[in-house]
Amino acid sequence: MPIPLRADFDAQMVRSSARRSKDGPQARRLLALAAVYEGATRTEAAKIGGVTLQIVRDWVLKFNAQGPEGLIDRKPPGQPSRLNDTHRAALAAIIESGPIPAVHGVVRWRVVDLCQWVFEEFRVVVAKQTLSRQLRAMGYRKLSARPRHYAQAAGAIEDFKKAFPRAWKRSGARRTSSPAP
Repeated sequence: MPIPLRADFDAQMVRSSARRSKDGPQARRLLALAAVYEGATRTEAAKIGGVTLQIVRDWVLKFNAQGPEGLIDRKPPGQPSRLNDTHRAALAAIIESGPIPAVHGVVRWRVVDLCQWVFEEFRVVVAKQTLSRQLRAMGYRKLSARPRHYAQAAGAIEDFKKAFPRAWKRSGARRTSSPAP
C-alpha cells in the first residue's frame, strides 16, 4: 500500500505551487506529485519526474512532513567543525599576541605553523585548508609585512626614491611661436 499524500492539498494547489516556484527541480517534483493527486500511479509519477519509485516515495514523505518547501534541495550539513569556541578563542589570542621566536620557533605565523600549534595545544588535527577557512571566518586575512632585509638602514629607501625638482613636475605656460616674417 503506497503512502497517502496530505489531505490539505489537492492537484490544483500543488500545480500552482509548482508554477510559482523559482526552483526547477522543486517544480518537477511538485508536478509529479500533482499527477498522483489526479489519480496517476506512482510509476507514472516516476516517469514524469524522471526518477525511480523509491525517490517518489521519498518525495511523498518530504511533502507530507514539510509541504512544498520540503521538496527544495538543501545543502547537506557536512562534518561538524573540529574547532570549538574555546579553540577559536585561544587561536585568536595566540595570533593577536604574535609568535615568540624562542618558544614557537617562528618569527611570523603561517597557517601550517598554526596547525602545528593547535595540535600541540589541543591534540586536534586540522588541515591547512580547513584552518585557513576558519581563520577567514574569524576575520583574519593572509597578510604579511613586506619583506625587509635585516641589515637594511632606516633611511636607505629614501636615497633611491626619485626626487624631481618642482620645475620638472609642473609644465610652464606654453609659448606660442609667432610666425617669422
